[in-house]
Amino acid sequence: MNIKPLADRVLIKPAAAEEKTIGGIIIPDSAKEKPLKGEVLAVGNGTKDEEMILKAGDVVLYGKYAGTELELEGEKYLIMRQSDVLAII
Repeated sequence: MNIKPLADRVLIKPAAAEEKTIGGIIIPDSAKEKPLKGEVLAVGNGTKDEEMILKAGDVVLYGKYAGTELELEGEKYLIMRQSDVLAII
């Protein structure tokens, strides 16, 4: 992985959006709900005020509008502060 989060930030790979059909109608990608869970790929070192609780490999839940989306080599990732993560699953 070429991305190393700084301070209290974490890098998350969002789970794939679920395919849903309604009465045989396939919902297009633009209308799908963003996934609210993902896997932590990398974590920063924390800050003097906040130690890192998350670690690589954790599956987490996060807020709907949390984080900043980025794309690297065709893959989509989110980078966010540890405090934006709601729970570890």
